[in-house]
Amino acid sequence: MATFLYKLGRLAFRRRHFVALIWVALLTLAGVGAASAPSAGSTSFSIPGTEAQKAFDLLEQRFPGSSADGGTGRIVFKAPEGEKMTDAANKATVAKTVKELRDGSEVVSVSDPFTTNAVSKDGTVAYTSVKYEAPGMELAESTREALEKAGDEARATGLTVDIGGDALQAAAEPGAAGEIVGIAIAAVVLVITLGSLVAAGLPLLTAIIGVGIGVSTITALANALDLGDTTSTLALMIGLAVGIDYALFIVSRYRGELAEGRDREEAAGRATGTAGSAVVFAGLTVVIALAGLSVVGVPMLTKMGLAAAGTVVVAVLIALTMVPALLGYAGRKVRPAGEKRKADKAKAAPEGQAKPALGVRWASFVIRRPAAVLLLGVLGLGAIAVPATQLELGLPDDGSQPTSTTQRRAYDLLSEGFGPGFNGTLMVVYDAAGSADPKADATALTDRIKGLDDVVTVTPAQFNKVGDTATITVIPDSKPSSAQTEDLVHAIRAEGADVKADTGANVLVTGTTAMNIDFSQKLTDALVPYLALVVGLAFLLLIVVFRSILVPLKAALGFLLSVLAALGAVVAVFQWGWLSGLIGVEETGPIMSMMPIFMVGVVFGLAMDYEVFLVTRMREAYVHGESPSQAIVTGFRHSSRVVVAAAIIMMAVFGGFISSSESMIKMIGFGLAIAVFFDAFVVRMAIVPAVLALLGKKAWWLPKWLDRALPNVDVEGEGLRTLDDDKDDRDDKNDEDRELVQV
Repeated sequence: MATFLYKLGRLAFRRRHFVALIWVALLTLAGVGAASAPSAGSTSFSIPGTEAQKAFDLLEQRFPGSSADGGTGRIVFKAPEGEKMTDAANKATVAKTVKELRDGSEVVSVSDPFTTNAVSKDGTVAYTSVKYEAPGMELAESTREALEKAGDEARATGLTVDIGGDALQAAAEPGAAGEIVGIAIAAVVLVITLGSLVAAGLPLLTAIIGVGIGVSTITALANALDLGDTTSTLALMIGLAVGIDYALFIVSRYRGELAEGRDREEAAGRATGTAGSAVVFAGLTVVIALAGLSVVGVPMLTKMGLAAAGTVVVAVLIALTMVPALLGYAGRKVRPAGEKRKADKAKAAPEGQAKPALGVRWASFVIRRPAAVLLLGVLGLGAIAVPATQLELGLPDDGSQPTSTTQRRAYDLLSEGFGPGFNGTLMVVYDAAGSADPKADATALTDRIKGLDDVVTVTPAQFNKVGDTATITVIPDSKPSSAQTEDLVHAIRAEGADVKADTGANVLVTGTTAMNIDFSQKLTDALVPYLALVVGLAFLLLIVVFRSILVPLKAALGFLLSVLAALGAVVAVFQWGWLSGLIGVEETGPIMSMMPIFMVGVVFGLAMDYEVFLVTRMREAYVHGESPSQAIVTGFRHSSRVVVAAAIIMMAVFGGFISSSESMIKMIGFGLAIAVFFDAFVVRMAIVPAVLALLGKKAWWLPKWLDRALPNVDVEGEGLRTLDDDKDDRDDKNDEDRELVQV
């Protein structure tokens, strides 16, 4: 592989005009496609195979035209101090609001609070529910504006009015200001690492082009492939981080090759052949981790993972082709590595007394005290991981929104007027197809549910026209995200199993709260198989790369330690509220259901990036004759500075998303940023060299039969050394020929 990539790098360097033209054309094509593509279609949330989803599907069949998965909106009214909603003037305002909403487009039904008992016992709070044809994310902007306008007009009469429900959902804003700050930090780190503005600009430029192509392609295909807004956000987040890092490694290796006296075209080829090989395998681990999200069986996660994986593939291709091409354009503006530092050291210290680089000093320290460093690193991350044992999973609702939003205020008003469980209403679907007396059995089921703990209200069964299906509404006493509400869902399902045994009728529990519970359970069940698949495939890939059993095993165990520590930090901040004010977390609560499996996938891919970049250089030194300890120092001499820079860049990019107002994006940004910190600075920079120092030559052990069976991908660039030997032989032959001619 190294030889192939070496030739590719030289070709891109020589044919830089052609390579640049291709990528600019692809960017233009993707941009035009995104600009001309129709807006995204259905982005409704579904979880195939769960009871809540089966209930939704059954409602669509048995209650045609009811729009079971349609968006909902609630306008919540609160009377001024000393008044009640039942006062004539306030009733008139509500009636006018209801009439305006019923005249709107995409509206299926609007409830009148005074005929549906939607007024609190003390008479101060009332609400009207609006049902729409399309899911909340699909509603036209004019429909949302009509809902907000109705609330504004009611508010003008002196009432406190707030709006909740998924009808106000719109595209999540990642936090543009935070992204800009993240990119600015990345630029500063690149300038410090690479020593010039031109060299620093190359990774930024290529990463932006790669992300532009990836995100534009996602936007262009959003309607056809049913892609949501979060899909492009994840692709942007991952693509930007790996795009900068991959280009950084190749540019850094290019400067190192220049420092060894190679000409620029040869240096570009060598950098692509060596660092480029590491980029390919690092990219493969990320792609495996992201594409592996497909095994979870949740369409939304599958699309997010595949789209982000596609963006990573683009980043790898750009690093292997466009980066060498741009190095050709840069010419002498990209200087050899250490040129300025060597000059400064020469002035500051006598020859032979130059102080070793920080990475070398740190590696030497770890080699002298490997057991202590290993113990400290493992215990430290283990302590930070402790909060993960108290992990509570759920999905964000209006109760997790900032208190400045109307959705959160509406949520709080409903809790105040009707109790916390009112925001987590459960819907029980009674399928009476197998029942001899549907109405009597439905009444008996209602009575059984009333006798359960944590139940406030149970409405009578409402049958469809055919009389074979009914819906029963259950209002819990606890808030939607509480453990008591989850216990109630399981209790109702247990009663349903008894009903089925007695009458033959099916009982299904659905609603947003039940859907969230089922989603969390599905992800929990899928975590171990997903982890086994992703880690197993990557383990095999790393065996091929490192030609070792223990090094990939150590890499996988180190990743588990870092991801557990990151989950512990997420629980401490977002669930327990520790230091939450520093990053703007206004409401603590359960951790987003997809967070553990999502972090396993993404963090594993990114962790293997650092493993590949750092350890391949050690492997390269070991293969070329250095002792295990010397190889560790050599790996740090050449790679630690750039790995640290890459980690800081990733942390800055991910940290930029913490400024998002969307709690899910904020949590993902924080989780990935802290995971990169733990993995890069504790696991890869401390635990990895400590373990390798303790193992010595055993670290690179591989059974002979397996060594013969594995393909030789030549990540160390041994094939390039053969090219050097052939070139030397040709030069010697030419010298001999010239001498013979002279004779």
